[in-house]
Amino acid sequence: MRVLGAAVLSAALALGVAAPASAKPVDPAADAQDMADAYGRITGEGSQLRNPAYLPALVRASTARYVGQLLTQVASPTRLALTAGALVPGWNVGNPLRADWNGTRGVAKPVAFTNRYGALLRGTVYKPLPGARDPYTGTRLTGPYPGVVITEGSVQGSEGMYAWLAEDLAERGYVVLTYDVQGQGTSETLPHQDSPLHQDMVPFCNPVATPEDGELTGCPGVPSQQLSNFVVGTEDALDFFTSTPSHHYPNDQSGGASSTTPYNPFWRLFDRSPDPTPTAPGRDTRVAIIGHSMGAAAVSKVQGTDDRVETVVALDKLTGPDSDGPLDGSGNKPVVPALAVQSEYGFTVTPAELSGGSSLNPTPSPDGPDPMRERATGYDAWTNAGVDSMLVVPHASTHLEYTDIPLVLPASRYGQDLTSVYVQRWLDRYLKDGPAAPLLDTSFRYLEPVGGDAWSPVTLKRGALLSDRYCSAYSLAGVGSDGDIAGVGC
Repeated sequence: MRVLGAAVLSAALALGVAAPASAKPVDPAADAQDMADAYGRITGEGSQLRNPAYLPALVRASTARYVGQLLTQVASPTRLALTAGALVPGWNVGNPLRADWNGTRGVAKPVAFTNRYGALLRGTVYKPLPGARDPYTGTRLTGPYPGVVITEGSVQGSEGMYAWLAEDLAERGYVVLTYDVQGQGTSETLPHQDSPLHQDMVPFCNPVATPEDGELTGCPGVPSQQLSNFVVGTEDALDFFTSTPSHHYPNDQSGGASSTTPYNPFWRLFDRSPDPTPTAPGRDTRVAIIGHSMGAAAVSKVQGTDDRVETVVALDKLTGPDSDGPLDGSGNKPVVPALAVQSEYGFTVTPAELSGGSSLNPTPSPDGPDPMRERATGYDAWTNAGVDSMLVVPHASTHLEYTDIPLVLPASRYGQDLTSVYVQRWLDRYLKDGPAAPLLDTSFRYLEPVGGDAWSPVTLKRGALLSDRYCSAYSLAGVGSDGDIAGVGC
Protein backbone atom coordinates (compact mmCIF):
# COMPACT_ATOMS: atom_id res chain seq x y z
CA MET A 1 0.00 0.00 0.00
CA ARG A 2 2.85 2.38 0.81
CA VAL A 3 4.46 1.48 -2.53
CA LEU A 4 1.26 2.61 -4.23
CA GLY A 5 1.26 5.78 -2.15
CA ALA A 6 4.85 6.54 -3.09
CA ALA A 7 4.08 5.96 -6.75
CA VAL A 8 1.09 8.30 -6.62
CA LEU A 9 3.16 10.93 -4.83
CA SER A 10 5.96 10.69 -7.38
CA ALA A 11 3.53 10.95 -10.26
CA ALA A 12 1.82 13.95 -8.71
CA LEU A 13 5.10 15.77 -8.21
CA ALA A 14 6.17 14.96 -11.75
CA LEU A 15 2.93 16.42 -13.08
CA GLY A 16 3.28 19.49 -10.93
CA VAL A 17 0.06 18.81 -8.96
CA ALA A 18 -0.10 21.24 -6.05
CA ALA A 19 -1.85 20.44 -2.79
CA PRO A 20 -4.07 23.04 -1.11
CA ALA A 21 -2.20 25.24 1.32
CA SER A 22 -4.25 23.87 4.22
CA ALA A 23 -3.62 20.19 3.40
CA LYS A 24 -2.17 18.18 6.27
CA PRO A 25 0.03 15.09 6.02
CA VAL A 26 -1.35 11.75 7.24
CA ASP A 27 0.73 9.23 9.15
CA PRO A 28 1.08 6.04 7.05
CA ALA A 29 -0.04 3.78 9.89
CA ALA A 30 -3.08 5.98 10.58
CA ASP A 31 -3.90 6.01 6.87
CA ALA A 32 -3.81 2.21 6.75
CA GLN A 33 -6.05 1.99 9.81
CA ASP A 34 -8.55 4.45 8.35
CA MET A 35 -8.73 2.40 5.17
CA ALA A 36 -9.38 -0.75 7.21
CA ASP A 37 -12.05 1.08 9.24
CA ALA A 38 -13.82 1.90 5.98
CA TYR A 39 -14.83 -1.79 5.81
CA GLY A 40 -16.12 -1.87 9.39
CA ARG A 41 -19.73 -2.63 8.47
CA ILE A 42 -18.52 -5.91 6.96
CA THR A 43 -15.65 -6.84 9.30
CA GLY A 44 -15.93 -4.75 12.50
CA GLU A 45 -17.29 -5.71 15.90
CA GLY A 46 -20.94 -6.77 15.59
CA SER A 47 -20.68 -6.44 11.81
CA GLN A 48 -22.21 -8.46 8.99
CA LEU A 49 -19.51 -11.16 9.17
CA ARG A 50 -19.24 -11.18 12.96
CA ASN A 51 -22.94 -11.36 13.83
CA PRO A 52 -24.01 -15.04 13.53
CA ALA A 53 -27.61 -13.97 12.89
CA TYR A 54 -26.77 -11.95 9.78
CA LEU A 55 -26.12 -14.57 7.07
CA PRO A 56 -29.17 -16.78 7.86
CA ALA A 57 -31.35 -13.66 7.94
CA LEU A 58 -29.87 -12.52 4.62
CA VAL A 59 -30.74 -15.82 2.92
CA ARG A 60 -34.33 -15.73 4.20
CA ALA A 61 -34.94 -12.06 3.44
CA SER A 62 -33.27 -12.16 0.02
CA THR A 63 -35.32 -15.15 -1.08
CA ALA A 64 -38.60 -13.65 0.10
CA ARG A 65 -37.89 -10.26 -1.45
CA TYR A 66 -36.74 -11.68 -4.79
CA VAL A 67 -39.74 -13.99 -5.17
CA GLY A 68 -42.09 -11.17 -4.21
CA GLN A 69 -40.56 -8.88 -6.80
CA LEU A 70 -40.84 -11.55 -9.51
CA LEU A 71 -44.53 -12.05 -8.71
CA THR A 72 -45.11 -8.30 -8.86
CA GLN A 73 -43.40 -8.12 -12.25
CA VAL A 74 -45.41 -11.05 -13.61
CA ALA A 75 -48.60 -9.26 -12.57
CA SER A 76 -47.53 -6.19 -14.59
CA PRO A 77 -46.03 -7.66 -17.80
CA THR A 78 -46.15 -4.36 -19.71
CA ARG A 79 -44.33 -2.50 -16.91
CA LEU A 80 -40.83 -3.93 -17.22
CA ALA A 81 -38.23 -3.15 -14.59
CA LEU A 82 -34.97 -4.02 -16.35
CA THR A 83 -32.83 -3.14 -13.34
CA ALA A 84 -30.35 -4.65 -10.92
CA GLY A 85 -32.85 -4.19 -8.08
CA ALA A 86 -35.43 -6.33 -9.89
CA LEU A 87 -33.12 -8.93 -11.41
CA VAL A 88 -30.33 -9.60 -8.88
CA PRO A 89 -31.31 -11.59 -5.76
CA GLY A 90 -30.56 -9.66 -2.58
CA TRP A 91 -29.93 -6.35 -4.32
CA ASN A 92 -33.00 -4.66 -2.84
CA VAL A 93 -33.16 -6.50 0.48
CA GLY A 94 -31.50 -3.83 2.65
CA ASN A 95 -30.55 -4.92 6.17
CA PRO A 96 -32.04 -8.42 6.69
CA LEU A 97 -31.90 -7.96 10.46
CA ARG A 98 -34.74 -5.44 9.99
CA ALA A 99 -37.00 -7.95 8.20
CA ASP A 100 -39.46 -8.10 11.11
CA TRP A 101 -39.73 -4.31 11.57
CA ASN A 102 -43.08 -4.05 9.79
CA GLY A 103 -45.83 -4.77 12.30
CA THR A 104 -43.55 -4.84 15.35
CA ARG A 105 -41.94 -1.40 15.43
CA GLY A 106 -43.88 0.42 12.71
CA VAL A 107 -46.05 -0.06 9.63
CA ALA A 108 -44.86 -0.23 6.01
CA LYS A 109 -47.14 -0.39 2.95
CA PRO A 110 -46.13 -0.74 -0.73
CA VAL A 111 -47.37 1.87 -3.20
CA ALA A 112 -47.05 2.50 -6.94
CA PHE A 113 -47.54 5.66 -8.97
CA THR A 114 -46.55 6.87 -12.42
CA ASN A 115 -44.11 9.69 -13.03
CA ARG A 116 -44.80 12.50 -15.49
CA TYR A 117 -43.46 10.33 -18.32
CA GLY A 118 -45.91 7.52 -17.55
CA ALA A 119 -43.29 5.16 -16.08
CA LEU A 120 -44.53 3.17 -13.08
CA LEU A 121 -42.58 3.99 -9.91
CA ARG A 122 -42.80 1.62 -6.96
CA GLY A 123 -42.23 2.63 -3.38
CA THR A 124 -43.15 2.18 0.28
CA VAL A 125 -44.80 4.44 2.84
CA TYR A 126 -44.01 4.10 6.54
CA LYS A 127 -45.81 5.24 9.69
CA PRO A 128 -45.65 4.66 13.45
CA LEU A 129 -47.55 1.78 15.01
CA PRO A 130 -50.90 2.87 16.46
CA GLY A 131 -50.42 3.75 20.11
CA ALA A 132 -46.63 3.39 19.89
CA ARG A 133 -44.13 5.13 22.11
CA ASP A 134 -40.91 6.79 21.01
CA PRO A 135 -38.25 4.07 21.54
CA TYR A 136 -35.78 6.64 22.89
CA THR A 137 -37.91 8.89 25.10
CA GLY A 138 -40.88 6.66 25.91
CA THR A 139 -43.27 9.45 24.91
CA ARG A 140 -46.59 8.34 23.41
CA LEU A 141 -46.69 9.13 19.68
CA THR A 142 -49.81 10.96 18.53
CA GLY A 143 -50.50 12.11 15.00
CA PRO A 144 -50.64 13.86 12.73
CA TYR A 145 -46.94 13.67 11.89
CA PRO A 146 -44.46 15.57 9.70
CA GLY A 147 -43.61 14.02 6.32
CA VAL A 148 -40.37 12.90 4.70
CA VAL A 149 -39.61 11.87 1.11
CA ILE A 150 -36.37 9.96 0.49
CA THR A 151 -34.75 9.88 -2.97
CA GLU A 152 -32.21 7.13 -3.54
CA GLY A 153 -28.75 7.34 -5.09
CA SER A 154 -27.78 6.60 -8.67
CA VAL A 155 -25.82 3.69 -10.18
CA GLN A 156 -28.79 1.41 -9.49
CA GLY A 157 -29.56 2.40 -5.93
CA SER A 158 -32.88 0.95 -4.75
CA GLU A 159 -35.36 1.89 -2.06
CA GLY A 160 -34.70 -1.20 0.07
CA MET A 161 -31.20 0.13 0.72
CA TYR A 162 -32.71 3.13 2.52
CA ALA A 163 -35.36 1.38 4.61
CA TRP A 164 -33.12 1.77 7.67
CA LEU A 165 -33.61 5.53 7.68
CA ALA A 166 -37.32 5.42 6.83
CA GLU A 167 -37.93 2.95 9.66
CA ASP A 168 -35.86 4.91 12.18
CA LEU A 169 -37.86 8.05 11.36
CA ALA A 170 -41.28 6.36 11.29
CA GLU A 171 -40.90 4.84 14.74
CA ARG A 172 -40.08 8.31 16.09
CA GLY A 173 -43.17 10.00 14.68
CA TYR A 174 -42.82 10.67 10.94
CA VAL A 175 -44.69 9.53 7.83
CA VAL A 176 -42.05 8.59 5.25
CA LEU A 177 -42.04 7.71 1.55
CA THR A 178 -39.20 5.83 -0.15
CA TYR A 179 -39.40 5.05 -3.86
CA ASP A 180 -37.37 3.96 -6.85
CA VAL A 181 -36.72 6.51 -9.58
CA GLN A 182 -37.42 5.47 -13.16
CA GLY A 183 -34.96 2.82 -14.28
CA GLN A 184 -33.83 1.76 -10.80
CA GLY A 185 -34.92 -0.74 -8.16
CA THR A 186 -38.31 -2.18 -9.07
CA SER A 187 -39.55 0.87 -11.00
CA GLU A 188 -40.24 0.74 -14.70
CA THR A 189 -37.36 1.36 -17.07
CA LEU A 190 -39.21 2.88 -20.04
CA PRO A 191 -41.71 5.73 -20.24
CA HIS A 192 -45.21 5.47 -21.71
CA GLN A 193 -45.88 8.02 -24.40
CA ASP A 194 -49.35 9.11 -25.44
CA SER A 195 -49.16 7.57 -28.89
CA PRO A 196 -51.42 4.97 -30.55
CA LEU A 197 -48.30 3.41 -32.09
CA HIS A 198 -46.87 2.43 -28.72
CA GLN A 199 -49.86 2.08 -26.41
CA ASP A 200 -49.59 -1.21 -24.49
CA MET A 201 -46.59 -2.27 -26.54
CA VAL A 202 -42.87 -2.70 -26.07
CA PRO A 203 -40.99 -0.44 -26.37
CA PHE A 204 -42.99 2.48 -25.06
CA CYS A 205 -40.83 5.14 -26.61
CA ASN A 206 -39.15 5.75 -29.92
CA PRO A 207 -35.62 7.13 -29.61
CA VAL A 208 -35.58 8.17 -33.27
CA ALA A 209 -39.07 9.68 -33.48
CA THR A 210 -39.51 13.20 -34.81
CA PRO A 211 -42.24 15.77 -34.20
CA GLU A 212 -43.53 15.04 -37.70
CA ASP A 213 -44.32 11.49 -36.56
CA GLY A 214 -46.78 12.90 -34.07
CA GLU A 215 -44.82 11.39 -31.17
CA LEU A 216 -42.69 12.66 -28.36
CA THR A 217 -39.03 12.50 -29.32
CA GLY A 218 -36.59 10.31 -27.48
CA CYS A 219 -37.19 8.20 -24.38
CA PRO A 220 -37.80 10.49 -21.38
CA GLY A 221 -36.07 9.19 -18.29
CA VAL A 222 -33.68 6.94 -20.23
CA PRO A 223 -30.96 6.33 -19.22
CA SER A 224 -31.65 6.37 -15.49
CA GLN A 225 -28.20 7.82 -14.75
CA GLN A 226 -29.11 11.48 -15.24
CA LEU A 227 -29.80 14.21 -12.72
CA SER A 228 -33.16 15.11 -14.24
CA ASN A 229 -34.51 11.63 -13.36
CA PHE A 230 -33.85 12.29 -9.69
CA VAL A 231 -35.19 15.84 -9.78
CA VAL A 232 -38.35 14.71 -11.58
CA GLY A 233 -38.60 11.73 -9.23
CA THR A 234 -38.40 13.94 -6.14
CA GLU A 235 -41.03 16.37 -7.42
CA ASP A 236 -43.44 13.63 -8.50
CA ALA A 237 -42.89 11.74 -5.23
CA LEU A 238 -43.82 14.92 -3.33
CA ASP A 239 -46.99 15.15 -5.41
CA PHE A 240 -47.88 11.57 -4.54
CA PHE A 241 -46.97 11.97 -0.87
CA THR A 242 -49.27 14.98 -0.47
CA SER A 243 -52.20 13.38 -2.39
CA THR A 244 -55.54 12.66 -0.65
CA PRO A 245 -58.87 10.96 -1.45
CA SER A 246 -60.23 14.33 -2.59
CA HIS A 247 -57.07 15.23 -4.55
CA HIS A 248 -55.87 12.03 -6.21
CA TYR A 249 -52.40 11.75 -7.64
CA PRO A 250 -52.70 12.12 -11.46
CA ASN A 251 -51.60 8.59 -12.42
CA ASP A 252 -51.23 7.87 -16.12
CA GLN A 253 -53.47 4.85 -16.71
CA SER A 254 -52.04 4.06 -20.15
CA GLY A 255 -50.06 0.89 -20.64
CA GLY A 256 -51.90 -1.16 -18.04
CA ALA A 257 -51.27 0.98 -14.97
CA SER A 258 -54.38 -0.21 -13.13
CA SER A 259 -52.17 -1.31 -10.21
CA THR A 260 -51.33 2.28 -9.28
CA THR A 261 -52.13 3.72 -5.86
CA PRO A 262 -54.56 6.66 -6.24
CA TYR A 263 -53.30 8.58 -3.20
CA ASN A 264 -51.03 8.28 -0.16
CA PRO A 265 -52.68 5.59 1.99
CA PHE A 266 -51.34 7.29 5.12
CA TRP A 267 -52.59 10.73 4.05
CA ARG A 268 -54.66 11.20 7.20
CA LEU A 269 -51.55 10.97 9.41
CA PHE A 270 -49.56 13.63 7.52
CA ASP A 271 -49.60 16.94 9.41
CA ARG A 272 -50.95 19.54 6.99
CA SER A 273 -51.27 22.32 9.53
CA PRO A 274 -49.14 25.42 8.79
CA ASP A 275 -45.91 25.58 10.75
CA PRO A 276 -46.09 28.65 13.02
CA THR A 277 -42.31 29.04 12.75
CA PRO A 278 -41.52 28.37 9.08
CA THR A 279 -37.89 27.89 8.09
CA ALA A 280 -38.16 30.32 5.16
CA PRO A 281 -40.78 32.73 3.80
CA GLY A 282 -43.65 30.74 2.34
CA ARG A 283 -42.24 27.43 3.61
CA ASP A 284 -44.68 26.27 6.29
CA THR A 285 -45.40 22.71 5.12
CA ARG A 286 -44.02 20.13 7.52
CA VAL A 287 -42.19 18.06 4.93
CA ALA A 288 -38.50 17.29 4.38
CA ILE A 289 -36.72 15.82 1.39
CA ILE A 290 -33.69 13.58 1.83
CA GLY A 291 -31.44 12.35 -0.97
CA HIS A 292 -28.26 10.34 -1.42
CA SER A 293 -25.62 10.79 -4.13
CA MET A 294 -27.42 11.98 -7.25
CA GLY A 295 -30.50 12.06 -5.06
CA ALA A 296 -28.61 14.49 -2.81
CA ALA A 297 -27.88 16.68 -5.83
CA ALA A 298 -31.57 16.50 -6.76
CA VAL A 299 -32.90 17.51 -3.33
CA SER A 300 -30.29 20.30 -3.19
CA LYS A 301 -31.93 21.65 -6.33
CA VAL A 302 -35.59 20.98 -5.49
CA GLN A 303 -35.39 22.69 -2.08
CA GLY A 304 -34.76 25.95 -3.90
CA THR A 305 -37.82 25.73 -6.14
CA ASP A 306 -40.55 23.71 -4.39
CA ASP A 307 -42.30 25.71 -1.68
CA ARG A 308 -43.62 22.54 0.01
CA VAL A 309 -40.13 21.75 1.29
CA GLU A 310 -39.25 23.06 4.75
CA THR A 311 -35.84 21.44 5.19
CA VAL A 312 -33.42 19.25 3.27
CA VAL A 313 -30.91 16.51 4.13
CA ALA A 314 -28.20 15.65 1.61
CA LEU A 315 -26.26 12.43 2.06
CA ASP A 316 -23.01 12.88 0.14
CA LYS A 317 -23.30 15.55 -1.13
CA LEU A 318 -25.09 18.86 -0.56
CA THR A 319 -24.50 20.92 -3.70
CA GLY A 320 -24.47 24.70 -3.67
CA PRO A 321 -24.74 27.10 -6.61
CA ASP A 322 -21.00 27.07 -7.26
CA SER A 323 -20.39 23.33 -6.97
CA ASP A 324 -18.80 21.58 -9.91
CA GLY A 325 -17.71 18.08 -10.76
CA PRO A 326 -19.90 15.03 -11.35
CA LEU A 327 -22.88 16.43 -9.43
CA ASP A 328 -23.15 19.96 -10.77
CA GLY A 329 -24.93 22.43 -8.51
CA SER A 330 -25.34 25.10 -11.16
CA GLY A 331 -28.29 27.29 -10.32
CA ASN A 332 -28.98 25.82 -6.85
CA LYS A 333 -30.14 28.43 -4.36
CA PRO A 334 -29.88 27.84 -0.59
CA VAL A 335 -33.39 28.50 0.76
CA VAL A 336 -34.21 26.11 3.60
CA PRO A 337 -32.04 24.69 6.42
CA ALA A 338 -29.76 21.93 5.18
CA LEU A 339 -28.02 19.03 6.91
CA ALA A 340 -25.10 17.68 4.90
CA VAL A 341 -23.68 14.28 5.86
CA GLN A 342 -20.62 13.66 3.69
CA SER A 343 -17.92 11.05 3.33
CA GLU A 344 -14.15 10.70 3.43
CA TYR A 345 -14.08 8.13 0.62
CA GLY A 346 -16.09 7.59 -2.55
CA PHE A 347 -17.08 4.23 -4.03
CA THR A 348 -13.57 2.95 -3.41
CA VAL A 349 -11.16 3.33 -0.50
CA THR A 350 -7.98 5.11 -1.57
CA PRO A 351 -4.76 6.30 0.12
CA ALA A 352 -4.57 9.83 1.52
CA GLU A 353 -2.40 10.87 -1.43
CA LEU A 354 -5.53 10.53 -3.60
CA SER A 355 -7.74 12.72 -1.46
CA GLY A 356 -7.68 15.77 -3.73
CA GLY A 357 -10.68 16.95 -5.71
CA SER A 358 -13.82 15.18 -4.53
CA SER A 359 -14.24 11.85 -2.80
CA LEU A 360 -16.36 10.91 -5.83
CA ASN A 361 -13.56 11.85 -8.22
CA PRO A 362 -10.28 11.50 -6.29
CA THR A 363 -7.19 13.22 -7.62
CA PRO A 364 -3.61 13.44 -6.29
CA SER A 365 -3.02 15.49 -3.15
CA PRO A 366 0.66 14.85 -2.36
CA ASP A 367 0.61 16.68 0.97
CA GLY A 368 -2.50 14.91 2.24
CA PRO A 369 -6.18 15.78 2.67
CA ASP A 370 -7.48 19.35 2.59
CA PRO A 371 -9.61 19.78 5.75
CA MET A 372 -11.88 22.24 3.91
CA ARG A 373 -12.75 19.82 1.09
CA GLU A 374 -16.20 18.78 2.31
CA ARG A 375 -17.23 22.32 3.24
CA ALA A 376 -16.78 23.56 -0.31
CA THR A 377 -19.46 21.46 -2.02
CA GLY A 378 -22.44 23.15 -0.41
CA TYR A 379 -22.11 23.93 3.28
CA ASP A 380 -20.19 27.17 2.72
CA ALA A 381 -22.83 28.35 0.24
CA TRP A 382 -25.56 27.82 2.84
CA THR A 383 -23.66 29.65 5.58
CA ASN A 384 -22.78 32.50 3.22
CA ALA A 385 -26.47 32.81 2.40
CA GLY A 386 -27.31 33.03 6.11
CA VAL A 387 -29.37 29.81 6.04
CA ASP A 388 -29.07 27.32 8.91
CA SER A 389 -26.82 24.43 8.01
CA MET A 390 -24.74 21.64 9.49
CA LEU A 391 -21.97 19.48 8.03
CA VAL A 392 -21.17 16.05 9.48
CA VAL A 393 -18.32 13.90 8.12
CA PRO A 394 -18.24 10.46 9.80
CA HIS A 395 -14.85 8.82 10.38
CA ALA A 396 -13.70 6.44 7.62
CA SER A 397 -17.03 6.88 5.86
CA THR A 398 -17.59 5.96 2.21
CA HIS A 399 -20.12 6.99 -0.41
CA LEU A 400 -21.94 3.72 0.31
CA GLU A 401 -22.39 4.55 4.00
CA TYR A 402 -26.03 5.48 3.46
CA THR A 403 -27.08 2.27 1.68
CA ASP A 404 -27.63 -1.13 3.23
CA ILE A 405 -25.70 -3.47 0.94
CA PRO A 406 -24.73 -7.01 2.01
CA LEU A 407 -21.10 -8.04 2.39
CA VAL A 408 -19.29 -6.67 -0.64
CA LEU A 409 -19.01 -2.87 -0.64
CA PRO A 410 -17.14 -0.67 1.85
CA ALA A 411 -18.81 1.29 4.65
CA SER A 412 -17.69 2.15 8.17
CA ARG A 413 -19.07 0.39 11.23
CA TYR A 414 -20.97 3.28 12.83
CA GLY A 415 -21.34 5.87 10.07
CA GLN A 416 -24.92 4.84 9.30
CA ASP A 417 -25.85 4.92 13.00
CA LEU A 418 -24.37 8.40 13.40
CA THR A 419 -26.14 9.58 10.26
CA SER A 420 -29.50 8.37 11.52
CA VAL A 421 -29.04 10.15 14.84
CA TYR A 422 -28.20 13.46 13.17
CA VAL A 423 -31.07 13.16 10.67
CA GLN A 424 -33.54 12.41 13.47
CA ARG A 425 -32.37 15.39 15.50
CA TRP A 426 -32.27 17.68 12.48
CA LEU A 427 -35.85 16.89 11.53
CA ASP A 428 -36.98 17.18 15.14
CA ARG A 429 -35.55 20.70 15.07
CA TYR A 430 -36.96 21.90 11.74
CA LEU A 431 -40.17 19.89 11.33
CA LYS A 432 -41.23 19.56 14.97
CA ASP A 433 -39.88 22.91 16.20
CA GLY A 434 -37.66 21.20 18.75
CA PRO A 435 -34.53 22.70 20.32
CA ALA A 436 -31.21 22.90 18.48
CA ALA A 437 -29.16 21.86 21.52
CA PRO A 438 -29.42 18.07 20.89
CA LEU A 439 -27.61 18.59 17.59
CA LEU A 440 -24.56 19.69 19.56
CA ASP A 441 -24.42 16.75 21.98
CA THR A 442 -21.15 14.85 22.14
CA SER A 443 -22.64 11.45 22.98
CA PHE A 444 -25.66 9.72 21.43
CA ARG A 445 -27.68 6.58 22.02
CA TYR A 446 -28.80 4.51 19.03
CA LEU A 447 -30.75 1.26 18.70
CA GLU A 448 -29.34 -1.32 16.27
CA PRO A 449 -31.11 -4.48 15.03
CA VAL A 450 -29.10 -7.55 16.00
CA GLY A 451 -31.40 -10.36 14.82
CA GLY A 452 -34.36 -12.31 16.13
CA ASP A 453 -36.47 -9.15 16.42
CA ALA A 454 -33.97 -7.86 19.02
CA TRP A 455 -32.54 -4.34 19.09
CA SER A 456 -29.45 -3.40 21.04
CA PRO A 457 -28.44 0.08 22.26
CA VAL A 458 -25.04 1.44 21.26
CA THR A 459 -23.35 4.59 22.50
CA LEU A 460 -21.91 6.86 19.82
CA LYS A 461 -19.14 9.23 20.91
CA ARG A 462 -18.97 12.20 18.57
CA GLY A 463 -15.27 12.80 19.05
CA ALA A 464 -14.31 9.28 17.99
CA LEU A 465 -16.79 9.01 15.15
CA LEU A 466 -16.21 12.28 13.30
CA SER A 467 -13.52 12.57 10.66
CA ASP A 468 -10.10 13.71 11.83
CA ARG A 469 -9.30 14.78 8.25
CA TYR A 470 -12.20 16.97 7.14
CA CYS A 471 -14.20 19.71 8.83
CA SER A 472 -17.50 19.04 10.46
CA ALA A 473 -19.28 22.31 11.18
CA TYR A 474 -22.52 24.09 12.01
CA SER A 475 -24.07 27.52 11.65
CA LEU A 476 -27.42 27.75 13.42
CA ALA A 477 -29.53 30.82 14.15
CA GLY A 478 -29.83 31.46 17.86
CA VAL A 479 -26.96 29.06 18.60
CA GLY A 480 -23.95 30.38 16.72
CA SER A 481 -21.42 28.64 14.53
CA ASP A 482 -18.43 26.37 14.78
CA GLY A 483 -16.45 25.47 11.71
CA ASP A 484 -14.30 22.82 13.37
CA ILE A 485 -16.43 20.54 15.57
CA ALA A 486 -13.92 17.69 15.55
CA GLY A 487 -10.79 19.81 16.13
CA VAL A 488 -9.38 19.08 12.69
CA GLY A 489 -7.68 22.47 12.46
CA CYS A 490 -9.70 24.16 9.75
